[in-house]
Amino acid sequence: MDRMNDTLIDVPRGLTNVVAARTELGDVRGLEGFYHYRQYSAVDLARERTFEEAWHLLLFGSLPTAVELDAFRARIAAARVVPEPVRALLPAIAGLTADGDVLAGLRMALAAVAAADRARPLYDESADERVADAIRAAAIAPVLLAALHALAEGREPLDPREELGQVAGYLYLVTGRVPTAQQEAALSAYMTAAIDHGFNASTFTARVIASTGADLASAVGGALGALSGPLHGGAPSRALDTLDEIGTPDRTDEWVRRTLAGGGRVMGFGHAVYRTEDPRSRMLRGFAEGFGGPRVDFAVQVERRVQELLAELKPGRELHTNVEFYAGVVMEACGIPRSMFTPTFAAARVVGWTAHILEQAADAKILRPSSRYVGPSAPQPLPARVRAAS
Repeated sequence: MDRMNDTLIDVPRGLTNVVAARTELGDVRGLEGFYHYRQYSAVDLARERTFEEAWHLLLFGSLPTAVELDAFRARIAAARVVPEPVRALLPAIAGLTADGDVLAGLRMALAAVAAADRARPLYDESADERVADAIRAAAIAPVLLAALHALAEGREPLDPREELGQVAGYLYLVTGRVPTAQQEAALSAYMTAAIDHGFNASTFTARVIASTGADLASAVGGALGALSGPLHGGAPSRALDTLDEIGTPDRTDEWVRRTLAGGGRVMGFGHAVYRTEDPRSRMLRGFAEGFGGPRVDFAVQVERRVQELLAELKPGRELHTNVEFYAGVVMEACGIPRSMFTPTFAAARVVGWTAHILEQAADAKILRPSSRYVGPSAPQPLPARVRAAS
């Protein structure tokens, strides 16, 4: 609901299709199976450009020249350095998170970095200072995630390697190995495709917090909190779990029919926005097939058969693979453990969140919707106070 001339206007539950703000950062056109960052197809960017180039586009409005890209990469590398007081805190943060939940740890670690950096509210900063904060948060988030993962496994975190780009550097920190060119290209495509995707719950949360003038780390922390919810964060690992449960192609029909009859979902299929094939899934299928091997062959077979079964069992519904299905296959081929699938998504999405935070902070208008009260009628007289028995 919004208040116009003191009149409350009801809107759909979940704010579905309600325009809450204007953005120049990108859009999702679900009926067409297309989304873009500024003036470029997001999938084209993921296939043909680096993660840093797409990041520069969202932050500054243009793809960088070669000179600008070198300078931007150097700026990112400098922003990856973890302050010593935060480095000392990381073991305690890792110990506080249940079951090695590195996303919960990232919320605490980013707040600690902001405190160590003496970060100020967005309201009090210049545009250049806000950009510096945005680069800092997005550059250091993968480093913190990888460090918390290492600590959760009882290993000493590795130090970032300045010569490696954002994606290769992240893979190195998580796996302990410098990735192959194929692995870097595949993960770069996935992470670039994951940078932004419309006004989803976490992006909207980040913008609401930014609209108050709070510091940037608080807005990112709020977005991470929204992403932690099971209805939003997605589950590439669960898509791989599905492949494991099916086991062999001949068991696909039985597994799908049994799962749907029991009211379950086939993870990795269907999307809230797309009514065609998810363009991210189509792209990642190509990268997965480039790796080849039994796992990829099996995934392709399962995808084809599941879509045939869904067309039979749920006629009239467009249920194609979504980004999660092949994202899990690609990340596994790159050596990323399943526990780090959603954190890897978050490492990419921080770039999109921070771009939205900057855009919202430039507006200087707090987001403050209304609500329609539907409780008991008011005002009513207070009942007589019940006195305690003596």
